Amino acid sequence: MIKFIIKRLFYGFLVLLGVITVVFLLFNVLPGDPARMMLGQRADKASVEIINKDLGRDRPLSTQFLMYINDLSPLSVNNPTDKNSSVFLDEKKYSFVTLLAFSSSKALVLKFPYLRRSYITKRKVSDIIGKTLPATALLALAAIAFGAFFGIILGIVSAIKKNTWVDKFSLVFAIFGMSLPSYIVGLVIAWVFGFLLFKYTGLNNEGSLYYFDDFGEKHLVLKNLILPAITLGLRPLALIIQLMRSSLLDVMAQDYIRTATAKGLSYYVVVTKHALKNALNPVVTAVSGWFAGLMAGAVFVEIIFNWRGIGFEVVDALNNNDLPVVMGATLIFAVVFVVINILVDITYGVLDPRVRVQ
Repeated sequence: MIKFIIKRLFYGFLVLLGVITVVFLLFNVLPGDPARMMLGQRADKASVEIINKDLGRDRPLSTQFLMYINDLSPLSVNNPTDKNSSVFLDEKKYSFVTLLAFSSSKALVLKFPYLRRSYITKRKVSDIIGKTLPATALLALAAIAFGAFFGIILGIVSAIKKNTWVDKFSLVFAIFGMSLPSYIVGLVIAWVFGFLLFKYTGLNNEGSLYYFDDFGEKHLVLKNLILPAITLGLRPLALIIQLMRSSLLDVMAQDYIRTATAKGLSYYVVVTKHALKNALNPVVTAVSGWFAGLMAGAVFVEIIFNWRGIGFEVVDALNNNDLPVVMGATLIFAVVFVVINILVDITYGVLDPRVRVQ
């Protein structure tokens, strides 16, 4: 089991390293001068050179990449004394603890990953992400909960009522749910439920989790979560309906189900006590794997409903060519995706020893 876990962790590390490399190369070949963005187009040449030196843009691309890796790594070797060093341990950038000092110019430190600073606001990217990520995570959780709850129920009903109008309606709904893009569904839902039917639903077609009143007090508005969560959860709902239906029908065709039926057990007991438990296994695995995808896919939904999450920040950063924010958000999405998949693989390996052999 230890070998299996180490293998999965190593694969996850390789994926993250590949994402970091691609992100760095993509955003460093784009046109534009970050120093001019930070200081304005009228900035003098000396100030521009200082900013470029601080960002490491006066060094070769390979050195810049190693500096970027060093910034992201929680465990690194830095120079605590020489400010001109490419791995200078700047207290303004890093929150760190020195683990081992090899010499006056080399120290092994444990630090919080440094995702650079926003070109526009000058704030740390980690602070921006830390402020907006919980809103996106809550939206993704609400969406996957909505999709899983109703998807499992409709999938069970479709399997039990196979070839009836209920089954056919569920399948048609699932096809539409998988076919329509989230931004189209979001616009329709926002217009119908947040505008046309507002006096009946009381749901806003835009709004964040919190709002500030005239006195500056912060108020929680959970109802603003409903429409974006439904929009984001429709695609998982459609997929879970089909997955739950096919899984339950496959289990109901197994020999042990026929044996339980032959023993005189009621149809309800056979389904709930014997078939449903095994039919849920692939659904649970799929749901856990979709969470990270929903976080990354929340970008359009957050824009439509003015939900102030990390997706909203990414679009705003793209509009302003604020590359560090986009790079940081991309890496966070990658980390979440890799971590969740590793946890799912390990959990599956614990529950099913055959997975560890593969």
